[in-house]
Amino acid sequence: MVVIISAGLFSGGIGLFWISSLKAPSLEAFEGRSISQSTKIYDRTGEVLLYDLHEEAKRTLIPYTEISPNIKNATVAIEDERFYQHKGVEPSSFLRAVLVNIRRGELSQGGSTITQQVVKNTILTNDKKISRKIKEWVLAVKLEAKYSKEEILAFYLNEMPYGGNIYGVEEASGKFFGITSNDLSLAQAAYLAAIPQAPTFYSPYGNNREALEKRKNLVLGKMFGNKFITQEDLDSAKSEKVEFKKQETSGIKAPHFVMYVKEILEKEYGERVLREKGYKIITTLDWDLQEKAEEIVKRNALENKEKFNAENAALSAIDTKTGDILVMVGSRDYFDKDIDGNFNVTIANRQPGSAFKPFVYATAFSKGYTPETVVFDVETEFSALCNPDGSPKTPGRKDLCYMPGNYDNIYRGPISLRNALAQSINIPAVKTLYLSGLRDSLMTAKNMGLTTLDDINRYGLTLVLGGGEVKLLEMTNAYAAFANEGVLTERRGILRIENQKGDAVKSYEIKKTKVIDKDIALTISNILSDNHARSPAFGERSYLYFENSDVAVKTGTTNDYKDAWIIGYTPSVAIGAWAGNNDNTPMEKKVAGYIVAPLWNEFMREIIFKRGQEFFNEPTSVDLMSLKPALRGVWKGNEAYIIDKASGKMATQYTPQELREEIIVPNIHTILYWVDKNDPRGPSPQDPQNDPQYASWEFAVMKWATSHGETSVVPPPKPEGFDDVHTPEKFPNISAGFVNIKDQYGSNEKISVTINTSGVYPIKKIEYFFNGRYAGQMTATQKTLNFTPSQIETINIGAENELRLVVYDNMLNKEESSLKFVIIGNTSESP
Repeated sequence: MVVIISAGLFSGGIGLFWISSLKAPSLEAFEGRSISQSTKIYDRTGEVLLYDLHEEAKRTLIPYTEISPNIKNATVAIEDERFYQHKGVEPSSFLRAVLVNIRRGELSQGGSTITQQVVKNTILTNDKKISRKIKEWVLAVKLEAKYSKEEILAFYLNEMPYGGNIYGVEEASGKFFGITSNDLSLAQAAYLAAIPQAPTFYSPYGNNREALEKRKNLVLGKMFGNKFITQEDLDSAKSEKVEFKKQETSGIKAPHFVMYVKEILEKEYGERVLREKGYKIITTLDWDLQEKAEEIVKRNALENKEKFNAENAALSAIDTKTGDILVMVGSRDYFDKDIDGNFNVTIANRQPGSAFKPFVYATAFSKGYTPETVVFDVETEFSALCNPDGSPKTPGRKDLCYMPGNYDNIYRGPISLRNALAQSINIPAVKTLYLSGLRDSLMTAKNMGLTTLDDINRYGLTLVLGGGEVKLLEMTNAYAAFANEGVLTERRGILRIENQKGDAVKSYEIKKTKVIDKDIALTISNILSDNHARSPAFGERSYLYFENSDVAVKTGTTNDYKDAWIIGYTPSVAIGAWAGNNDNTPMEKKVAGYIVAPLWNEFMREIIFKRGQEFFNEPTSVDLMSLKPALRGVWKGNEAYIIDKASGKMATQYTPQELREEIIVPNIHTILYWVDKNDPRGPSPQDPQNDPQYASWEFAVMKWATSHGETSVVPPPKPEGFDDVHTPEKFPNISAGFVNIKDQYGSNEKISVTINTSGVYPIKKIEYFFNGRYAGQMTATQKTLNFTPSQIETINIGAENELRLVVYDNMLNKEESSLKFVIIGNTSESP
């Protein structure tokens, strides 16, 4: 015990010696506070000023006696409830912070009193070091010795930031409520006390009004707990409806984007650093595109208001290669209070409708399903609590059933996954989600950057129809990963930060992560840009179509018509757009193709005009014949054989491709009969009826098959023999030779080749190739081929060349022969 005590005293002595040796600023520095050198935010060129964070900082100093008791008590309650008892530093917080911070070797525990905050915000830096914290404590004690509690609280209330260029409670009271701070109601005071902790995040003009409301109520609760107010005061203040004044509109470009960037900067550097350091922030924003996007969004939103009762719209654009946010339009007008225009829809949670489907189909393809895989688009009951015909197993509980419909109330029967996704058909999408798995589909979405779908227990098969809330900006960047061939590039809004000398303070690097297989991403892009596949639903020349340029695109409309989405991309830029109403009022019952697609199409054309035409790479081709029929587009049965159409017998390896015909043995079932959803390319299930969805899917498929006369189809008899028309002994014969045999020929010399053919069946034609490239064909009666080397593109001068001849008979049997020859010079005769 003595050893422990001695060690503690020794350590304490060292600590006191270390503290006494720290070089802290004098208290006089408090009198001459730092002069703010405002941080400015620019576009990606560094030339267009978007916003001066503290231009003409507005601060109205008032004496303590003129500040409302409500804001004094609210501030003390939430920031430092023992303010009137301590001497600048709270001992319990001090000890806790010392122990934790010394153990960790860094400042991770604060325990800051109001006095400490005054010191920190005026004469110390914000760096997180123990030495800085010790200086703060020392100076706080000195400040308490020189100034009264009332003076210190007045310092705090007169200088705290409330967002933008607003400092102090007097200025904030006027800007937010149009009154002096002495007239603040209890609820208004609680709001003001809630804001300084994170002025941009808790701004009443931003996206986090719900968080501000919670913190306001926390302030009121603290006031009640500290006996500043009564229960009656608490109840009255919580129920008070507080109106904030309309935000001032001057001096800001791309306001939604600026506030988005400002919040990032404040989290990273703190509000004081931005207020004083005079940084130059070079963002990723393309101002030319932003201006155009703002004009397009506003004009189309106003038109939609008249046509579809959709008064608001939003748009985001991201560079797929760099993750740069090129455009962010969070509403039709940031300063339009009637629609809560300052609310940034691009980072808000909204239901995406069918725009979520590509993540589900990508998951299915990763498991072995193919775009050609067929499922049945028929009315299907998906709830295990209901019978296959859609009736509830518990009488009167129809609400437990789930039998979704398609947007057009049409049921197409068998349909490929390609066409189902391209045309946005709902029932096949729900089946695809079941086949791919809810958990794995959610993981695909999470890997591709969606952060809001984190609780699998909240979702079911409705997820594929947009049952979960997502953010437009995250969705746009996730689609950008499809465009970038499976590589997700982390979003960035800032390129670099420079100091006043132009030196780089920080550069934001491009960060990439491989999230899905390249071929799967290319397959999704191939489907979403397949105008032929989507035409049955959207038409040949819809707003989704771009001539002579590849654009992949997916729309989405929620079942309640509260949200209309469209997200599309070229290989280099992804664009997401939304239309609807901020107050969740439903729109007219029209799909996104009518409501938001025109807006998106107009801006996409601007991108193509600026960046030029682009085309997606093709996914690696798959040998479909190596897969079970159910995975390659066959829906009438899973047993198949191939015949030779010429002989009517079973095909062999020699049967020409043109004469091969696949015969399906009719045996219609749901895909669950043929495919184990956990191993689609493996063997068929031994007991498919054990799958909980099998009975309902099978019932719906058989009902369709019966109504379409498919159950009575009788298969043709299977041939017993094998193709005896296409056998090696019946292949035609061909021989060829040069009329004038030489070691080499001149490039301008006329060369003649004689050809002799024969065969069991009449000769049909002869094709010829030079160095592997098709050059033409001859009839069976032609016996000589004449050519001049210089007139043939594929001839190699000064090198050996090959002439290949392929003869076909009228049964498409073929044989070939080849000749080698050397071409030199540019002469009519060889030497």
